Amino acid sequence: MRILVLGAGALGGYFGGRLLQAGAELGFLVRPRRAAQLAADGLVIESPFGGLRRSVATVMEGAAAPGWDLILLACKAYDLDAAIAAIRPAVDDRTAILPVLNGLSHIEALQREFGAARVLGGLAKIQATLAPDGTVLHLNDWRWLTFGELDGTMSPRVGALAALAGRAEGVIAEAVPDILHRMWEKLVHLGTSAIGTVLLRANTGEIARSPGGAAFMHRLLDRNAAIAAANGHPMHPEYIAEFRTLFADPKGMYATSMLRDLEAGGRIESDHILGFLLAAARRAGVPDEAHEAAYLHAKAFEQRRDAGRLPGTTMKTM
Repeated sequence: MRILVLGAGALGGYFGGRLLQAGAELGFLVRPRRAAQLAADGLVIESPFGGLRRSVATVMEGAAAPGWDLILLACKAYDLDAAIAAIRPAVDDRTAILPVLNGLSHIEALQREFGAARVLGGLAKIQATLAPDGTVLHLNDWRWLTFGELDGTMSPRVGALAALAGRAEGVIAEAVPDILHRMWEKLVHLGTSAIGTVLLRANTGEIARSPGGAAFMHRLLDRNAAIAAANGHPMHPEYIAEFRTLFADPKGMYATSMLRDLEAGGRIESDHILGFLLAAARRAGVPDEAHEAAYLHAKAFEQRRDAGRLPGTTMKTM
């Protein structure tokens, strides 16, 4: 299977590297700085499930060409427009597109651009980060890659990817007939985590140890579950129970990538996660005060970031 991975950051680098180990003919579509890094040092992964260091094929943005069975989109949701432009020359009649972005709004955008039949549903559950030297650091035991046809069929292309990914070291891969429901499940817990950790600037354990913290997170979880149910995807009680336990654990260390990006003064998926859920809450008639506060908090942060008013930055003149 010929696979083109858009991006060789934490997520794309990890899963791309593992699929390469499993036997895929694989290339990374990257920008010049990352291409130079990979040319000099190879792709380096540090993981509890085995490290990796090997040379990889790269394709420079603007030089992509057709001939790929699958394009794995592993970018932040705010980079979707640029990602679409970058992969457009690589898409031909045989190409499937597997996005593993956070949220749901990207599905409609990709279907509109490339046609509904070409787009798969997918999600990744992993905690990883890219070190300054380009090393992909896998931070815990999360290593799930889940995918499927949005219409629920188990197609040959999904079966082929499942067979390949099933051989990959350090990956738990699953092809499923209910990928859209799985994506809503992820949005429920990720949205709860993002609202809580971004609004309160703390990880889940720190929130749980604070007065009323666990109850606050449980209210958020219930409201996001109600949003999913209003969109035809009620959550299973066992699923909700799992995350009620996580959000009540005073020893928990979970923090979203959105919080890490915010604290680093970087770009965040404010519209694609927080804004999407706020709009969905209002459509569903779900109480939205916390959703609104988190979204406004994120957008106000973006104003300060863009103006250079964050600590340690130089203020821009207006």
